[in-house]
Amino acid sequence: MKIVFMGTPDFSVPILEGIIAAGHEVCAVYCQPPRPAGRGKKDRSSPVQVAAERLGLVVYHPLNFDEKAEVAAFEALGADVGVIVAYGLILPQVILDAPTKGCLNIHASLLPRWRGAAPIHRAIMAGDLVTGVCVMQMEAGLDTGPVLETVRTEILESDTTGVLHDRLSLIGRDVILGVLADGISAEAVEQKADEILYAPKIDKLEAEVDWARTAVEVDQHIRGLSPSPGAWTMVRGQRVKLLMSSVSEGTGDAGIALDETLRVACGSGAVNLVRLQRAGKEAMDWDTFLQGFTIVKGARLGRTRE
Repeated sequence: MKIVFMGTPDFSVPILEGIIAAGHEVCAVYCQPPRPAGRGKKDRSSPVQVAAERLGLVVYHPLNFDEKAEVAAFEALGADVGVIVAYGLILPQVILDAPTKGCLNIHASLLPRWRGAAPIHRAIMAGDLVTGVCVMQMEAGLDTGPVLETVRTEILESDTTGVLHDRLSLIGRDVILGVLADGISAEAVEQKADEILYAPKIDKLEAEVDWARTAVEVDQHIRGLSPSPGAWTMVRGQRVKLLMSSVSEGTGDAGIALDETLRVACGSGAVNLVRLQRAGKEAMDWDTFLQGFTIVKGARLGRTRE
């Protein structure tokens, strides 16, 4: 098929590479424009742009499709189908209608659960046991289109958003290749309105750990926000990111270190802090972390006096 691909972050790259490897013609790649990044705030191309240029593909990054010239250029591509994966722009109907077979979106959730910007984070944070990838026929609304194909995967107790992100990206690659190989012939199923749940973008203000919550909830919070933006707590006056944890047994005042192996009491139960990161330092496993930053039994984590 002749495909126009639209995506921006790391999640989209294996899918673009898979489409090329399967022999489809990618006539153009659309992604977000380079943005200032890093300490020097120099413009940095998105992962999809880097991959597309490496593959010798034509790349466009319009700020929007408000200009008639941008719409005309898109229509002139004469694509059979558009494949959209975390592109980052709301597409107007004129763009969705331009390819002969419309536009397909690969979404990392079991729609209609977790429509929106942060479906992987929200699924782990909510304690979902399963998630997956849906391929839907796009409409102008936010993830509202009928679903052509769904693949499920279990959410493991060891999954962080980073780990699950990578697994779902590969699942997304495989499922879209199947849909394309079948000529987009599957019957689309409308989403159930009574099962809609939204996954808003993660706000950094919600990243602070609330030790008064249950151990299961704290663990889900930590793993759901890892690696980015990273759950955090205050320790000895410093902000420390918590990047991996596990549920443990133990009782005590919420936020108190129950021993010298970073087992911390929650509102009920306790969590083991497995991987941590201080500001300006690399992420470390708990035992290495404690070699340079002592946290003794009885120390309090959180924004209260130790």
